Amino acid sequence: MSKKIAILHTSFVFVSVEPVINDLIAELIPDAEVMHFVDSDVLATVQREQGISANSEARMTHLAQAAEAAGADIIFSACSSLGPALDVAARNVHTPVVKIDEAMAIQAASEGKRVGVLATVPTTLGPTSDLIQSKADEMGRGITIEQRLCEGAFSVLMSGDREKHDAMIIDQAVDLAENVDMIVLAQASMNRLGAVLQEKTGKTVLTSPRIGVDYLARRVAELAA
Repeated sequence: MSKKIAILHTSFVFVSVEPVINDLIAELIPDAEVMHFVDSDVLATVQREQGISANSEARMTHLAQAAEAAGADIIFSACSSLGPALDVAARNVHTPVVKIDEAMAIQAASEGKRVGVLATVPTTLGPTSDLIQSKADEMGRGITIEQRLCEGAFSVLMSGDREKHDAMIIDQAVDLAENVDMIVLAQASMNRLGAVLQEKTGKTVLTSPRIGVDYLARRVAELAA
């Protein structure tokens, strides 16, 4: 019996610009039935308000409740910026909720000492860093986190200029690599650059989609057991 996975999106980036999550689910959980729930404005709202308001939390809760009402067996959140809102949403549904960056944060916290977090959207830096720090605290590991924002790169990507977006990120990553022993890409939209950045920096580079969908596949297998 195939499982229904509901993916929650907060912009159209993974629906239209970067189909990486769909591709990975097709590869790693081939018999899953996938449903998409999109609030294409909530990420923009969080960026505009420079934080997650009660209204934004409510919107993510409504998305999760809609997914549950549609019969989802598991809910997968594709957005790192809204991580804290997902915690609220998870308390308001009975369906298990998995965050795309959860498994990546566990790996960064267990393997890194000086972790660089690179983002193209300012609202992702805090939640991703906090998630890694909280996982490290749970493990009793002392780590340092350096945050780096690649200003403007996300809007360049959304306008369709992938090459410029990629070049901007490579520059920032090479600079950041001088101070850290591991780089975490805070957004799945930077996923394609993982291997290139690893090669150019000589450091471990973690990206969330494959690690996240791998974790999702394990959770789906547990549901089926």
